[in-house]
Amino acid sequence: QVQLVESGGGLVQAGGSLRLSCAASGSIFRINAMGWYRQAPGKQRELVARITSGGSINYADSVKGRFTISRDNAKNTVYLQMNSLKPEDTAVYYCNADVQSRGTYYSNRYWGQGTQVTVSS
Repeated sequence: QVQLVESGGGLVQAGGSLRLSCAASGSIFRINAMGWYRQAPGKQRELVARITSGGSINYADSVKGRFTISRDNAKNTVYLQMNSLKPEDTAVYYCNADVQSRGTYYSNRYWGQGTQVTVSS
């Protein structure tokens, strides 16, 4: 079993910054892609940013130039640095990871519990 634990959410004024972290633990052989999604009230969950094990990155258009995703493979951790935050960034942010567990030949996608980010105007 694999667990993802997020941290770093909170309340910030517009224009401010937050850094989210998500650490994976458990029966891990290899972590492939890791990513951040968000879900605002009444809206569908959407991709924010994603990074592969090789370092390829893609961002949602709405966050390009403001958010930066990175990962520390030694710590099985993915980060999301969020700058120039806007009220429309308010949402619950979820991390996910495509994990190949020990003794298997396939990956499963795991999700964190979510962390609230609130940006006040």
